[in-house]
Amino acid sequence: MHFHGTIGVNQLGNLEIGGVDAIDLASRFGTPLYVYDVALIRERARGFKREFEKQGVKAQVAYASKAFSTIAMAQLAAEEGLSLDVVSGGELYTAKAAGFPVEKIHFHGNNKSKEELEMAINMGIGCVVVDNFQELGILKEICDVKQDKVKILLRVTPGIEAHTHDYILTGQEDSKFGFDLQNGQAENALREALDNKYFEVLGVHCHIGSQIFETTGFILAAKKIVNKLSEWEKTYSFKTKVLNLGGGFGIRYTDEDKPLAPSAYVSEIIAEVKSLAASHSMEMPEIWIEPGRSLVGDAGITLYKTGSSKEVPGVRKYLAVDGGMSDNIRPALYQAKYEAVLAGRPLATPTETVSIAGKCCESGDMLIWDLPLPESGQEEILAVFCTGAYGYSMANNYNRIPRPAVVFAENGQATLVVKRETYGDLLQYDLPYTHSFEKETARK
Repeated sequence: MHFHGTIGVNQLGNLEIGGVDAIDLASRFGTPLYVYDVALIRERARGFKREFEKQGVKAQVAYASKAFSTIAMAQLAAEEGLSLDVVSGGELYTAKAAGFPVEKIHFHGNNKSKEELEMAINMGIGCVVVDNFQELGILKEICDVKQDKVKILLRVTPGIEAHTHDYILTGQEDSKFGFDLQNGQAENALREALDNKYFEVLGVHCHIGSQIFETTGFILAAKKIVNKLSEWEKTYSFKTKVLNLGGGFGIRYTDEDKPLAPSAYVSEIIAEVKSLAASHSMEMPEIWIEPGRSLVGDAGITLYKTGSSKEVPGVRKYLAVDGGMSDNIRPALYQAKYEAVLAGRPLATPTETVSIAGKCCESGDMLIWDLPLPESGQEEILAVFCTGAYGYSMANNYNRIPRPAVVFAENGQATLVVKRETYGDLLQYDLPYTHSFEKETARK
């Protein structure tokens, strides 16, 4: 088992996260429980930032908060000097509640409402990443009324899709996001934006995929975009200040995954953009990137309590836990793979192979297929690794299961940062429907 950050084994032989015993965490805060190794988040953030600073390149490293958005996480991102990506009014409201510096917030999304955009402009956020012509129109109306300027990036689709070690080049990418770079949409959007006195066009943004383990896709995207920016500089005298190459930097979920270090992604991106800018006689733009999963993904561990088991002779053994697709829907959605250990015996030799089942009333609620474990009984603590991204964010109340608590562990201290939902919380927005009951009673 490969442990990340300050995740390891203590003198009692128990799994330890941020210097805190995982068995104690489960006992104190209950299960299921999301636990974050804060030191690892800090290490990753600094790894991305350090390379830009070392090479003297102006940059913003923006945490893509969709991966895990809470007040505490926004505060941690602020402590580390990160910028922040939000994609909804709710994420923006969370950032505001956290006291995050508004000038370092970037607002993404393919269907921002007028109310969301008004909220963003009223807050004075740093940048709106404009996704389509309708949004340009809404922004224009808001700015006309407020007589206020807004900084924008234009999101473009460069015709490159990257995932893991593969990348696909297409003439016109089929995507719900952004202005197409090849068919003239992006250029029309630029003209429209430059013609509006309220828009300060900082540059362009793209996002080419997720769980990317190589730099090839980023480099190809940079080439396509900088070539176009060079044309626009000649045609429109538009000098781009910002080139945002998005996120998608991969993490290790299992032994199959072999991501690069943050510094390796950054150094190759810097080298390519420097070379491209020089070859086109352009000023070096600021480089913005948007790590989300790669900051928090493998810093998160979910602790479960084991329950019932079922043996299907000659087929498999099922071991159920007290959570499942209500706290981690990724395996059900797209067959995501995870590794796990018994928190009380993380180094014990496996003696059987089990499949970890969730407690939701769906046959597809399986967290891990064919996991090697030592023989386990009821009410042991199972620790599932690398659940820090899109676990809490996508948690739900299917089967009326309350969502878990979230704990930050650092330097031997455990801090509750999200309270566990109660059954009462599940009912807080329910209203009784008495009309038909009253009519039925009156008839009797």
